[in-house]
Amino acid sequence: MQALTLDDRLVERSLFEVLHHADDLRTVEGATPGEKVAVIEFLLAVCYAAGAYPASADDWPAWVDEKNALRPAAEWLARRPEDEVWDLFHPTEPLGQNALLAPFLDEHGAGPAQLVIERVGDYNQFFDHHHLEHPSPLPVAQAFRAMLTQHVYGPAGRARISGKATLGATITNLAATRLGTRIRVIALGDTLGETLRLNLAPVSGPPGELNLSWTTGKERRGFTAKPAGRPVGGPADLHSYLGRSVLLRPTPDGDAVDRVLLGAGELLALEDEHLQDAVYAKRADGTSKPLWASATRAVWRQAHSLYAAVNEARSEAGANDGATLYKRLALFPPEDVAPEPGQQPARRIELWTVGLVAKQTTAITWVDGTFPFAPGLEARLYLASFRGSEIAEFVASALYKAAYAAWTVAYPNPKPGDKDGQLARFDARAEHWAATREPFDLLMERTTLWEPVHECLFDYAATVAAEARRFLTEHLDSLPRNSQGARTRVAALKRFDDELALPKAPAELREEKA
Repeated sequence: MQALTLDDRLVERSLFEVLHHADDLRTVEGATPGEKVAVIEFLLAVCYAAGAYPASADDWPAWVDEKNALRPAAEWLARRPEDEVWDLFHPTEPLGQNALLAPFLDEHGAGPAQLVIERVGDYNQFFDHHHLEHPSPLPVAQAFRAMLTQHVYGPAGRARISGKATLGATITNLAATRLGTRIRVIALGDTLGETLRLNLAPVSGPPGELNLSWTTGKERRGFTAKPAGRPVGGPADLHSYLGRSVLLRPTPDGDAVDRVLLGAGELLALEDEHLQDAVYAKRADGTSKPLWASATRAVWRQAHSLYAAVNEARSEAGANDGATLYKRLALFPPEDVAPEPGQQPARRIELWTVGLVAKQTTAITWVDGTFPFAPGLEARLYLASFRGSEIAEFVASALYKAAYAAWTVAYPNPKPGDKDGQLARFDARAEHWAATREPFDLLMERTTLWEPVHECLFDYAATVAAEARRFLTEHLDSLPRNSQGARTRVAALKRFDDELALPKAPAELREEKA
């Protein structure tokens, strides 16, 4: 595994070393946010299987600060029996894989690019699949991390494998994996050890067993018909489940992977208890579902959902069972006395959100964001993030209405089919959303440093509005320097300014200081 030391050196460490020295490492690393999450998921699974987790919700806050609390997980690994296989290329029990695919690997497999979510495309990037046959081998460590990422984030769609020639028709139907359709939230501490402890929850029942291979442990699904999701055996099972049937072929020297076969994997019957980090957002039809990744709506616009979850949990602290990440964060006591503005809180945690935007089997982009949290500040952080999002939304609406005003003047007799393209000429919303993330991050940082929330919001609103007006002006620069062009510019800028001055506009935009 790749890890970052406390002095910011990138090093390679074994699974045993990562857990044994977890408090001497800053974090694990990955080629993508999803790969890093997948590695953390695997580490959490090992910790649960080893019994390295807090005894109860009451014990959790102190346990998080217990350095070397994960050493038992490393010792558990060192004591594994000799007949327990942790071999990526074992002939009958390959780590994380389905050995039943072995008879079909040479004929039906593809190049190792198929293992990497971001490189596969829709399996038809070239009609003859030539890109998947590229012979360039993938180093073993990279292949292992890519396989973990497939298990956790693999998108839905159809695999390239043929069910007729292999294990059954349904092996070609890829279900979305456990995190493939939602945002995963991970609490980040100052060290890898603290990060893992923050995300390890008390276990009310058995922790379950690691899924080391398809052919070991529990009985797996078949591929003649789509099965119902199987029950989750515990958190170790949950965090290591095999979301894909996959088999890797090593190069002759065993240092790389040169061929891959990939098909459908296990289906889990997930309950609320298995979504302990999820926050919920409303869809267009009014229903709620766990916050999802979107190519058009950045995660920061929903950051207030994270703080609302902690705030709600703290209000119910008397009956807090620590069943969710947010209930556990609410177990940390708030600071007795508010520090002076500009001072870091005594305990600071980053809430890291990661999701994959995909269209069927085509991965479009990874989205991630990091949001600060400090115990006792959740109400202030909620207010700042909620109002910050509202302000940005209102400014975006004003930009669209200004663009519409420009369009009505610039194109007095438009053809219906030309409207969208003509309107886009003046629409500055894309630039606005791209540029607003930085002032939003500054808003949240200042709030975490105990600066007055309302002052931070007024500064944020002024910055966002000024930048938006500049973007609108730049879109209007293409207008001709004649009377019609001048009327168009005046109409657009006046509409934008008028929108921000409306009584329904956020007070921060109207410069109404409380």
